[in-house]
Amino acid sequence: MRNRTQILKLIPLAVTALALAGCARAPAPLNRIAVAYTAISNAEGVEVAAAELWQGIDNVVHVDIQFHSLPIGSHGIHFHAVGRCEAAGTAPFTSAGAHFNPLGRQHGLDNSAGPHAGDSPNFTVDVGGRGRATFTTDRVTLTDGSTSLFDSDGSSIVVHAAADDQISQPAGNSGGRIACGVIRH
Repeated sequence: MRNRTQILKLIPLAVTALALAGCARAPAPLNRIAVAYTAISNAEGVEVAAAELWQGIDNVVHVDIQFHSLPIGSHGIHFHAVGRCEAAGTAPFTSAGAHFNPLGRQHGLDNSAGPHAGDSPNFTVDVGGRGRATFTTDRVTLTDGSTSLFDSDGSSIVVHAAADDQISQPAGNSGGRIACGVIRH
């Protein structure tokens, strides 16, 4: 009987520990000081991804993008300087401007004189056209300031046809722009 009483006393502690462990994995909405979203579409106007961005109280921006219907392989993805995604013409999405680079750095996560604020890791698309890009950055913000993605002309997320080599200027030899989404609150 004594062992059963001891076990019953431990149950509330175990439940509390499990609940706290679950909270540690996913950031609580209260830890988010700003949130943004975008639907990313290809040049034909078909949505190929959905993105959620959020900034924590530590000012780090978290990015989670779920892709579907993209070409198989590795792709570069960047924040671009203008919140416009016009697909018309022979070079789609040039309306999004250059990589977001408010501090005037060189391109590439592997460049000692870089990276641009808009540089991000590559992601891979599987044979079903699906992929996921998740990363964090302290080079952009979703709140006011010199590195805000919500400056006077906004910003966008652009997906490129090839992987970014993370060093070549000005855009990492990542190929044409195949999808784009304007970042919104």
